[in-house]
Amino acid sequence: MADHARAVIIGGGVGGTSIAYHLAERGWTDILLVDRAELTSGSTFHSAGLVGQLRGSVTLTKMMMYGADLYRRLRDETGVDPSWHEVGSLRLASTQARYEELQRQAGWAKTFGLPLELISAREAQERFPLMTTDGVLGAVWLPTDGWLDPSGLAMALAAGARKRGVTIRTHTRVVGIGVDRGRVTGVEIEGRAGERETIAADVVVNAGGMFAPEIGRLAGVTIPIIPMAHQYLFTEAIDGVHAGLPQLRDPDNLVYFREEVGGLCVGGYERHPAPWSVDGVPADFNGRLLQPDPDRLNEVLEGAVRRVPAIADAGVSRIINGPEGFTPDNEFLLGESEVRGFFAAAGFCAHGIAGAGGIGRQVASWIVDGEPELDLWHMDIRRFGGAHWRSREWTLARTAEVYATYYDIHYPNEERQAGRPLRMAPTYGRLADLGAVFGEKSGWERPNWFEPNGDDPRFGGRDALEALRPRGWAGQHWSPAIAAEALATRRDVALFDETSFAKLEVVGPGAVAFLERLCANRVDVPVGRIVYTSMLNSRGGIECDLTVTRVEPDRFLLVTGTAFGQHDLGWLRKHLPESGDGGVQINDLTSGRVTFGLWGPRARDLLAPLTTDDLSDAGFPFLTARPITIGRVPVLALRVTYVGELGWELYAPTEFGPALWDTLVTAGKDHGLTPAGYRAIDALRLEKGYRVWSSDITPDETPYEAGLGFAVALDKEVEFIGRDALVAAKAAGLRKRLRCLVLDDARSVCLGNEPVRVDGAIVGRVTSGGLGYSVEKSIAYAYLPPEAGIGTRGEIDVFGQWIGFEVAREPLYDPAGERVRS
Repeated sequence: MADHARAVIIGGGVGGTSIAYHLAERGWTDILLVDRAELTSGSTFHSAGLVGQLRGSVTLTKMMMYGADLYRRLRDETGVDPSWHEVGSLRLASTQARYEELQRQAGWAKTFGLPLELISAREAQERFPLMTTDGVLGAVWLPTDGWLDPSGLAMALAAGARKRGVTIRTHTRVVGIGVDRGRVTGVEIEGRAGERETIAADVVVNAGGMFAPEIGRLAGVTIPIIPMAHQYLFTEAIDGVHAGLPQLRDPDNLVYFREEVGGLCVGGYERHPAPWSVDGVPADFNGRLLQPDPDRLNEVLEGAVRRVPAIADAGVSRIINGPEGFTPDNEFLLGESEVRGFFAAAGFCAHGIAGAGGIGRQVASWIVDGEPELDLWHMDIRRFGGAHWRSREWTLARTAEVYATYYDIHYPNEERQAGRPLRMAPTYGRLADLGAVFGEKSGWERPNWFEPNGDDPRFGGRDALEALRPRGWAGQHWSPAIAAEALATRRDVALFDETSFAKLEVVGPGAVAFLERLCANRVDVPVGRIVYTSMLNSRGGIECDLTVTRVEPDRFLLVTGTAFGQHDLGWLRKHLPESGDGGVQINDLTSGRVTFGLWGPRARDLLAPLTTDDLSDAGFPFLTARPITIGRVPVLALRVTYVGELGWELYAPTEFGPALWDTLVTAGKDHGLTPAGYRAIDALRLEKGYRVWSSDITPDETPYEAGLGFAVALDKEVEFIGRDALVAAKAAGLRKRLRCLVLDDARSVCLGNEPVRVDGAIVGRVTSGGLGYSVEKSIAYAYLPPEAGIGTRGEIDVFGQWIGFEVAREPLYDPAGERVRS
């Protein structure tokens, strides 16, 4: 055994073996994979093995499609048969809402080229004759889905890895992980006989499944995963069941089916989940199952019998009850942690078999290239970077909720409830007294809207505002108050509590050089200037989207979205010089500062009497910042906007928050001030064409494709990350361009991922959409071919109806930008 490995992978399930396989495929051969017992002895061996490709996000669907393609060829490539059965899948709708969900999925599938069909209940029964059509409104059929033997998959991947030089050691525990100055140095392992060795390593991958939290603790890294006991059963042989029978999912009855040796595998997701061993998995729990819990299975069985009556008379040959690792948001947990070189690939949430191929490929790319091929933010370990995720109570509450609602219809803008409230701005009580309807992001309670605003007489009162409610799903989790708040911002002035915005400080003698290397725009500007910029990956894709304010010669304030703070903080820390901080210190100021947005044409009128500072346009221009005093409160004021109106973002130490809020609210009574929430911000930013990172712009798009070329300084003296890729992309010409689409029907509202067609051909998918209340239009954004210019006509599939649109010149509101500079 060598005392050094380029990479050590901990865990021999489908995740670990897939990463080993794909790293070896990329040419890394000095790899050691270790497992505490035998391969597949964690959760892999007792998984049901279903592989469904169409998912709720673009990235996850692409990963599943890659996995299915890999599973088709593994037997021939490795000589080990994963028992791939490409029998197709059916998904039923037993309620109108579920049928609408299927219509939406059918639309998504068109953008991927997946052969998914929306079919009738009778056609579904022709493919799965044992099912009853009682209550079934329709189904979707995807012939390229299938199922396999999970252990066979892991063994095939392991065989492929071994052929390329990977070393695999079983009955080998990792008992220590070395970390020095924030970087992983290797592992200490213990063999079957108790002998110990230290293996130096450049990269360590935690692919430990439900064991991942305790492995993470060895490196000082929090892995928020809860093992949940998941059950399914095998029936004895049933007449009519054959090897070619497709998978069947009936989420309204909480149940799924597949064939197994002439009988059926029957499982599902009950409403009352059973967390297991939340304090740590027992050391001897290898290749073992839990005792069956028939009472907890009854809820699933009742739905199963309703859909497939033959199950009532079938014998049960075996009940499988095994723990599987779930995350608090039901997404994978992947990527490099705050410890450099220490990666995670865990939390597979019962769809890890389907995702294993894609997980292995993306994590291998992340390790080899320094970044994955796809936008993995929704699966990135950094989304759980906040200190509150160290709380077992919080993690357990959120994870139990996502398991219990696994098969629920999740309408856009749905808010999770478990564990709340947790993180509250100092104004929380004041916001609640004003009728705030709170949402949650990164643990923060944030006002989505203020319900009393729905009665605002300036805009005709509740009946008139209610008439603006979007049709269908977009009208769920909506209030007339959203429209009123957006309109009030345009007419008078509104006050937004944005304390949850992530606020990062980069300080030190090396701060300028550090940020110039990371930022695509020039940030070496005079003190008091605000710069809008991207940070790019090596492909020129947008990794971070933020503002950078030079507060002092060697001190910068970076402001980014609530959900992206840990992501952007991780990106910054990842690029610190290896040999120390390089004269740069990065601080997270988020919890130490309140942030209020005061925007609208009367913002200056409200604020000017409260300060002795000059707030005129000449004295305090757009995109500048300075310390001022408002009433009794010292404030850092930034003249910047995300809604497209005159105004300021106001930053103050947390202890001044209530006094600052009260000062502004009291003064605002004479100026039509409206407290407003985040849903109004989203409507206002759509009218102005302001982008949202993770939907409109991602690591897959360049600033030029996103229409953000104005925020790139190719001529600056420092060669920033991604510059070469941008130069090459600019020379080659745009592959696509983000466009503003105005729908013909103002109340048909896009939610994201809807297919877009021009001249009868699918050319893209919607990135984001919503109502622009002041322009009275339904707005969507989508990447289209570069030749689809202003005035291009096309259609968007909105729940099965093709709604016409026209590509519009943006921004739709205040195109000259006169209001923000007034």
